[in-house]
Amino acid sequence: MKFDPELLIGARNAVRVCLRIQPHEKVTLITDQVSMEIAAALEAALQELGAAYRVFVLEDLAPRPLTDMPRHVLQDMETSQVSIFTVVAQQNELRSRMQMTDVVNRQKIRHAHMVNIERRIMLEGMKADYLAVDDLSLRLLEITRPAKRIRATTAAGTDITATMNPGYKWLKTSGIISPNTWGNLPGGEVWTTPGEVNGQFVVDGVVGDYLCAKYGDLKAAPLTLKIEGNRLRSAHSENKALEDEFWHYTHTDENSDRVGEFAIGTNLGVKDVIGNILQDEKIPGIHIAFGNPYGDHTGADWYSGTHIDVVGRRFSIWADERQIMRDGEFLL
Repeated sequence: MKFDPELLIGARNAVRVCLRIQPHEKVTLITDQVSMEIAAALEAALQELGAAYRVFVLEDLAPRPLTDMPRHVLQDMETSQVSIFTVVAQQNELRSRMQMTDVVNRQKIRHAHMVNIERRIMLEGMKADYLAVDDLSLRLLEITRPAKRIRATTAAGTDITATMNPGYKWLKTSGIISPNTWGNLPGGEVWTTPGEVNGQFVVDGVVGDYLCAKYGDLKAAPLTLKIEGNRLRSAHSENKALEDEFWHYTHTDENSDRVGEFAIGTNLGVKDVIGNILQDEKIPGIHIAFGNPYGDHTGADWYSGTHIDVVGRRFSIWADERQIMRDGEFLL
């Protein structure tokens, strides 16, 4: 398939810098009909490198939304050192993505998760200097790992405090992907499972999963969340459809309303929310997620079949008594 040559810069960044693919390695490239132009740019970058690869278009294998990841995809991943998932998510497909990441975790595959990738992201977040993003992320980890509490506020009304569990690991998904931790691209965050979060989080950015494409940028009608004892206690918005759908999503199973992720975005190439969770959660600032804590990575001993991120704008952040961000700008 033909593609815009401007996409090749971000594709090369993914293949050569983020995934560090070598010519002797095999790659599984998974896409869908909506994302085929971006997949074609990634394929061209793989061809330049000389790496072996197989491409799967999901609609050629099974009807959407996917109830399960197609067997042929999972089988091919078993023999790959690298996998790239560039797909626009549909409702109720989280199970199929978890089946894919189960293989990634077991086989220690370097995996780039590019869910809901779009042209603008390839031309913005994927053009970031990922070596600089990685350096910032490492310096931030030196502060967050020993911290007992992290507080975050915004002018929009967010005021949350996360008490950390010293038994849970902080991780870096800065865009430099290793066999030990697969990551989203564009990358740029440090994250953990919190011990307990309390307070109010005003989502004036975006919410995650399929709700992101449906509701986009929430600046005009934010979603205000009250969190007590690490559980979502209330959700209110002028957009009642969003309010109801978010509440339903976060009450799918017994832990869907539990804060499973506490993260700080570190992608210096991302300047503002664009209405796409894949890039927006990397904006410098705080985002949290309700549901699955990805305990294989953090050490959390609980599970949920759902996971939904929420993103705000222009945070001030303190790690214990040290301020590390003021109004969206790092102070490191």
